[in-house]
Amino acid sequence: MEPQAIAYTKKKYSPILPTHQEWPVMKLAKNRKEFILEVIDASKKRIQDLTGEGSLLKEELELTMYREKLRLKENPWLVDPDDEGPFWNKIRSRLVTLANEKSTTEKDYKELLEEITSRYTNEIASNFKPNHYKFTRRLVTFGFSRLLNASRVKGFKSFWSNQYSLQDKIHITGETEHIRKLAAKGTIVMVPTHFSNIDSILIGWVISTLGLPPFIYGAGLNLFNIQLFAYFMNSLGAYKVDRRKKNLVYIETLKAYSSQAIQAGCHSLFFPGGTRSRSGKIESKVKLGLLSTAVEAQRANYQKHGDKAQRVFIVPVTLNYHFVLEAPGMIKEYLKQSGQERFYVENDEYSNSYKIVKFLIKFFTKGSDISVSIGKPLDVLGNYVDEEGNSLDKKGRVIDTKDYFISEGEVNVDKQREEEYTARLGDILVKEYHRINRVFSSHIAAFTAFQLIKKKNKKLDLYNLLRLPEEDLIIPADEYLEMFDKVREEVFKLHKYGKVGIAPHLTRSLEEVMDHGFANVGMYHAKRTLTRNTQGDVITEDLTLLYFYHNRLDGYGLEKLF
Repeated sequence: MEPQAIAYTKKKYSPILPTHQEWPVMKLAKNRKEFILEVIDASKKRIQDLTGEGSLLKEELELTMYREKLRLKENPWLVDPDDEGPFWNKIRSRLVTLANEKSTTEKDYKELLEEITSRYTNEIASNFKPNHYKFTRRLVTFGFSRLLNASRVKGFKSFWSNQYSLQDKIHITGETEHIRKLAAKGTIVMVPTHFSNIDSILIGWVISTLGLPPFIYGAGLNLFNIQLFAYFMNSLGAYKVDRRKKNLVYIETLKAYSSQAIQAGCHSLFFPGGTRSRSGKIESKVKLGLLSTAVEAQRANYQKHGDKAQRVFIVPVTLNYHFVLEAPGMIKEYLKQSGQERFYVENDEYSNSYKIVKFLIKFFTKGSDISVSIGKPLDVLGNYVDEEGNSLDKKGRVIDTKDYFISEGEVNVDKQREEEYTARLGDILVKEYHRINRVFSSHIAAFTAFQLIKKKNKKLDLYNLLRLPEEDLIIPADEYLEMFDKVREEVFKLHKYGKVGIAPHLTRSLEEVMDHGFANVGMYHAKRTLTRNTQGDVITEDLTLLYFYHNRLDGYGLEKLF
């Protein structure tokens, strides 16, 4: 008996806050200057708490300046400000002067710290404008819907047809009503998986479709190198995250920005994986920096408001694709990093607006779908919460999370304790990602083919396996069909026990599902990820890409079937 997949909803949701004056992000935008000053003050305090009094602050400023000068030399981006070089030259001169003056005091270095955190904060800060947001939302919905109808409705007027909506193409499943209720009661921190540069636009459309008010975004600064994304990200109110900057001053400023925004009640979104998954795997661990700001914000809210504090809810989301735009470049980068230079990296396949627009046209005029799975909301300790926002323990009993931030009778700061809570939350998110992941036919198709090739070449390590000649990449049709069926049945078992989700198309006949997987896996790449030869046997034109798409099912123990 095949399981019934959870169907996606096409319901049109009304906004939970109809007027933009009610949006938390709008209130933040109105007080942008004051908020930036709050972040600067919070950043300075964080950094001074870590460096203490004496020479440590001086050393940290010198290290920051050195790393920034090195970044400008070795990894400049078009999006970098024109005055970036002169600014850091000035900082270097000031540091040299202070080092040589006998009258230099701690106050001089604190003033320099303020100058740097001020620059970082203004660089990071979003610039949300409601008119731009509304225009962008309408543009995305209208443009993509037009492409979708033009491809599926016959006749001259097809381009203007409204027969199909984006929800026929992008399927939203999971806890939609639940997060709508919680968004009216507290602050949502949405934490999706990350596979492609289009994730940010996609998740923005999902937020709007669910009737949620705009979120602030933690968007990679690299996206602003691409004009198309720069426009959308600015319009959506993204705050900028520059992952080239590894110095403590920048990291703490970024964390202060996120924490202060969450404390202000702004719904927030960031990718805790830190960057796109180069391997194609679902995140097996997450970066804890921005995630820790949700824990910190919840504690700060309790300190300020006690039992009336605004609650912070963590919502895991998985983005499920048949293919990934940048897969060829990313998997080569992953193999180079993991293989210690045994693989050569090519440039990103989608590095400019023209290529991305070309892809979007292809995507909306073909049959491939996307699924967005909304997981069960959690509190900052990783407990599930009910529809009223109450935290529940493993036995379903209501608990008060404020108690977890109390020592000696009051809510207080305990960095070690909050680090432990953040690490626990990160581990739970990884489990939730795998649980709400939605298996597609293409995932099974790629996994089955790669595992069969690997089985026939047991003595080869991964890097030698990926260099096999074409004649060694042929899988007999009967053997492939048998194993495809076994993998699908095992996925059904996992689904039965709540360990993974499945797309509705996976319950069709075996041959239909397999054909569907072949047609969709990596469908827009120059080389076919999976196809059949003239004898009907299964072949791949790019084993490296096959490995990337195979990795989507890593972590479920399916390898034991081979």
